[in-house]
Amino acid sequence: MSALRKQDIAAVRERDAAARSNVEVALLYNGVKAVRAHRRANWCQRHKLFFLARAISQRCVRRTGIEIHPAATIGEGLFIDHGVGVVIGETTEIGNNCTLYQGVTLGGTGKEHGKRHPTLGNNVMVGAGAKVLGPITIGDNARIAAGAVVLEDIPADSTAVGVPARVVRIGGKRVQDLDQIHIPDPVSQELCRLEAKISQLEKKLEEQAK
Repeated sequence: MSALRKQDIAAVRERDAAARSNVEVALLYNGVKAVRAHRRANWCQRHKLFFLARAISQRCVRRTGIEIHPAATIGEGLFIDHGVGVVIGETTEIGNNCTLYQGVTLGGTGKEHGKRHPTLGNNVMVGAGAKVLGPITIGDNARIAAGAVVLEDIPADSTAVGVPARVVRIGGKRVQDLDQIHIPDPVSQELCRLEAKISQLEKKLEEQAK
């Protein structure tokens, strides 16, 4: 067994309390299978065997429900827990010892060329159903809450929640009130801003008409 495969298994045993043996993890965990398939596909991609790389990737999707583009860059110790619905885009970069839960999307923004997918630092955790979109950076040790939609950079050692995601903790310290009832409505805030702007314009028109 290769050193990388041993690291994959060790990552699962360390972070999944339900994992009971190395054999179980190696043979039955879809996340481990997907990462292993990606390494083969990535090797083919780097050696310009593009059709074969894509074929390996798509076979993995059918077997595991996890789609990782062959060109994505993945570090050591990635743990994809459960994994169904995980999508990792072409220019995604993932550091070491990261954890992704089911339904996570590391996706693009619709750009046709260049860097268009996220970069995750080391020891990043992305919760179930979270969407991290665009060429943004998630710093080392950051945590993205389940269901969050991340559209901007997230600093290291921080926790981000919500839609769109906002940072609520940095270095374990709360940075804003987490009152879930009295959260400002962004639509109302924008309407108020537009009303104020319209009032300013109306005053200017009245002054010019005098």
